[in-house]
Amino acid sequence: MRVLIVEDELSQRMLMQRYLRDMGFCHADVAVNGLEAVEAYTAALGENDPYRLIFLDIEMPEMGGQDALQRIRDMEKARGVPAGAEVKALMTTAHDDQRNVVKAFFEGFASGYLVKPVERQALTKAMMGLGML
Repeated sequence: MRVLIVEDELSQRMLMQRYLRDMGFCHADVAVNGLEAVEAYTAALGENDPYRLIFLDIEMPEMGGQDALQRIRDMEKARGVPAGAEVKALMTTAHDDQRNVVKAFFEGFASGYLVKPVERQALTKAMMGLGML
């Protein structure tokens, strides 16, 4: 399964990579902002090897996770990706506020929401809930 971690903080990227490695995911691609995430997603679609799971930090320089997810959803819609077959998106943020939660779920159709620093147990639970483990 192809996974993308989008996080501007090196320590958080490394932590997520370690957790995923410990869960049996040998490799996860990384991007440091939303623009890179959209580029990586576009490239994966072009290779006919789309991501099945993306971790998106909400607040990043150049383009945040909410905007990146909206662009990804627009690409899926343009390609005719059927409902339920979209990439699963777990939003991450250091801010546990209702406005971000509502926007992530209802505007970007996020699959889940994790508060940073992401804990192994929360990540495992979220991925199990998505059927990724």
